[in-house]
Formats: sequence, C-alpha cells, structure tokens
Amino acid sequence: MKLKHIILGLTCLASFSSCSDEMNYKEFTNNDKEYVFSTFDRAMSFVTDIYGRLDYDLGNLYNGGMLAAACDEAECAQSWAGIHDFNNGAWSAINAKSVMWGNCYYAIRRANFYLKECQGRTFSDYQYLKDYERLMKRFELHQYEVRFLRAYFYFTLVRQYGDVPFTTEVLTDEEANTLPRTEAADVFDFIVRECEDIAEQLPVNYDEYIDKQSGRATRGAVLALKARALLYQASPLFNSGDKSLWQKAALANKDVLDYCSANGIVLGKYSALWGTDNWTNKEMIFVNRLGDLNYLEAWNFPAGIEGGGSLANCPTQTLVDAYEMQATGKRWNEAGSGYNEKQPYSGRDPRFAMTIAKNGDEGWPTYNTMPLQTYTGGAHGLPLSGATPTGYYLKKYLDASVDLRPASANSKRHSWIVFRLGEFYLNYAEALYNWLGSADATDATFTMSAREAVNVVRQRTDVQMPELPMGLTNAEFKEKYENERMVELAFESHRFWDVRRWKEGEKLKSVVVMEIQKNGDSYTYTRKTMQRIWNDKMYLFPIPDNEMRINPNLVQNSGW
Repeated sequence: MKLKHIILGLTCLASFSSCSDEMNYKEFTNNDKEYVFSTFDRAMSFVTDIYGRLDYDLGNLYNGGMLAAACDEAECAQSWAGIHDFNNGAWSAINAKSVMWGNCYYAIRRANFYLKECQGRTFSDYQYLKDYERLMKRFELHQYEVRFLRAYFYFTLVRQYGDVPFTTEVLTDEEANTLPRTEAADVFDFIVRECEDIAEQLPVNYDEYIDKQSGRATRGAVLALKARALLYQASPLFNSGDKSLWQKAALANKDVLDYCSANGIVLGKYSALWGTDNWTNKEMIFVNRLGDLNYLEAWNFPAGIEGGGSLANCPTQTLVDAYEMQATGKRWNEAGSGYNEKQPYSGRDPRFAMTIAKNGDEGWPTYNTMPLQTYTGGAHGLPLSGATPTGYYLKKYLDASVDLRPASANSKRHSWIVFRLGEFYLNYAEALYNWLGSADATDATFTMSAREAVNVVRQRTDVQMPELPMGLTNAEFKEKYENERMVELAFESHRFWDVRRWKEGEKLKSVVVMEIQKNGDSYTYTRKTMQRIWNDKMYLFPIPDNEMRINPNLVQNSGW
C-alpha cells in the first residue's frame, strides 16, 4: 500500500475491506463520511476493520515462514520460502519485506479519518431506541480504542524502520507524498503521550459495555503498549546513552504489573498460553482473536504424517540449547549441569517439551500413531521433502487436536498473544537492571529486584525452574536474562526484534542444528552449524523502493 493512501479519500469507503494498491479513490462517489456514520453498526464496522489490521505471526506475513525462522529460533524446512531472504541477504529496498508498511499506513489513514469525523456524532435518528444510551456509550469508547490502535501501528512502524513518515491528519494526495521521516524519538514520545491521555478513558473490561465482547483495547492494553514502547526506546538501537529512559521504562512496566495485580491478571500454566481457549487465560492482557483455522498446523505438523510438513518452521538446536537443566538451572555446556549427551533431552526445563517436538515423541499430533522419527532416514526426517533440517518440529501455538486427514479434517480457534503478563515481568527486569545497575538492587519505588522479577516467571506452576541466585555479576545476569527471555517468549515474535534492539545482530550469523543418526537401538547426536548472512544495516528494514520513488522527501535507511 503506497504511503499516498494515508489520505482518506472520503470516497474509498464503499466497503470495510482493504483497498487495492491500484484502486483510485476518486472512482468512488457514493459512500462518504455520512454513510460511515449513518448507523452505529457502520461506525463500529469501520473501527473493526482497523482492528483487523493488527499483526500476528503465524506464518501469514511471509508465505508460511514465521519471524522465528528469520532469527535463531527456527529454520524453515522449504528452501524456496521467502523467509530465507532475511538469512541469505536477498532482501533489499526492492525486496523490502514491506507488508507491515502498507498494513500500518492503511490502518493509520482510517484511524485519522475516524478521529476527525466521529466528533459530535449523536445518531439522533436512533435516540428513541431502548438501548440508545448503551450504544452511545460504546460509540464514545471507539475514539479511544482507535487512538490506541493508531499508536500501536506507529510503534510497529518505528520498531521496524526507525524514523518514519508521521501524521495525525487526513492529508491530500500531494501532502502525503511529501511527508518527510519523523525522528524515532518523536514517534515514541507520541505513542507514550497518547497512551497516557487515553488509559483512564478505557475500561478494564467490556462486560458492562458490549455484552462481554473480548478482543477490544482495554486500559491494560494501553498501559502495556506504553511500557513496551518505552523499553524499546531505552534500548541501544534507539538510545545513545540516556539512562533516564531506562527509569521511565521500569516505571511503565511496574505500572503494568501493578495493574495486573489489581485486576486479577496472574501467571498460570505455560501450556495454557495457546490452544482453543487461550484468550480466556488469566495471564492475557490483550489478545488478537483470529477464529478457526488449520493452516498453521498444515504448515508445521511433521512431514511424513498425513497433511503435515508443507513448510515447517523448525526449532533450532540454538533454541533447544537455551533450555536449562531443571535440577541445576544450568545450560547443557555449563560445568555441573547434569547434561547427558546420550539422553540430551532428559531433565530439561519443562517449557522445552511444551514448545518443541523431538525425536521419539508420541501422539504429536493427536492423530499420529507413530513416535516421531526425526533422525536421518526416519519417517519424519531427511531426506523426506519438507522434513525438519534441524532435528525438531514446532509445538507452540499449534493445536494437537487439529486433524488434517481429508476424511476427518477440522479447524480450531487460534488467538495471537499481543500482550501477556509474563512479558512484563521480563521487561521490568531488563529496565530496572539497566536503571539501578544491578540484578539485586531495589529502592523505595522499585521494591522487587530485576532478579526477583525473572524468578517469578521461572516459578510459574508448570515450570518450576530453580531461582536465579543473588550475587550474579552484571555480565552473568545479562546472559541469564536474555536466555530466559528467549525461552519464555519463544515463537511469540519477540526474539527477532530483541536481538535488533539490543544491537546483538552477530548472534544471527549462524544457527546450530542437530543431526540425528539411528544406530540399532541407540542414537548419535551431532551438532552442525548453519551459516547465515548478517549486516548491521539489517537492524532496521529498508524503506520500500516504490515509496522512495513517489516521495522525494524520504531518505533511505543507512546501508540500503
């Protein structure tokens, strides 16, 4: 979607679906702003369309490849998949991976229009309806929801591109095509101000407003967006040395923790973070409900079972190695860890078995009656087409009860986690550690240390990992923290961005995979290194070439 479509072209409102890139907005003259605001339902449909642009990473953005396969969490099994462009250096301003550019500016354009035109609307023709007051209360909330969404889309853009074209106005074609890039710091400041302005205007939930409807922006979602945005702004990619930004991030993330504590949002089972009813999990702050689908399973169930393995975002050994030994809290290669190379998966962090399907696993998925054979020559291993190149298959976010066999095929509800409590314990830990300078430090404002915050996550009901000890050096805590974040948030579309905001892109120059050979009744496990391409220009995405051509005031990101 070209940036010129920031303009609303009041006549491009014939439907509430996406407008084509080639669509000339001047062709539509029948459905103007009065049509959009002619009924409560039409106004709500317009807002719902903006919600519909929220991102999720189930392989939908890059032809089946998840961002996990564009960092060190996973490797995509199919060599032709576009997600490999991130790893082999094939992306560029012409191949800019720019789906989010168009998606976000489409949503921002519609948000700007809505916020301008919704003011003063009373729907007087409906004032004698018995539920008029309830409908008006819902309508009044929409403007704050839309402001949250606009801020969210600007966060998505600034995270990806740094400085970006910015406007809160409905622009003409000519105005839109001359917008310069606004500095990232100013965009972050806008996001924070918006969140501060609207947080108290939105409810904790919608039970009394719209018949317990879920999936809409709440006060908690606004606080979470502010906290995440401040964490990113304080991070090395966007922060040249202003330590006070870490303090602001710590305060904002503490506000999220306090809000959750006051409103019954608590850590539960890790295994309940996904599945048909994950949106009801008490840990969720804001969830994007996607409806019934089975394409995620079709892409990621093991090759060799009926209906599975057409793409396969396969966890790497790099990720597997991040799961510590449960008895000792040490990684496999640390002295005294208790790791047994002949039984490499025994005694690991329980989150490993919940997230990753390994050789020998039974009942994955439910209709598969054969133990997984991911070894070379096995029923689910290479050289089978689509088989895992890493030795592993994905479990997290997949529903084992989805059946892909033609005679019994089904689909199940899936929901994408936008914000959940576990992230904000980790965000708080990172910000506080960088502000106070020690994993154990506390003060009158921050009474829970960074180390203690991480331990809360490690001690959830079905995880129970050993607590991080007191007295860790800064280097030791940093390593432990980043490892914990990789494990806890695996496949939730964090690692790709974390490595960038930390400016640790060197970690993406290679990944480790596991080659498994069967020898009678035993197996040989051999680590192999796969080389990838990393260049520091990749900390930010390139501005799409077509945008550079139509807007002379855009300046390309360095290196692209």
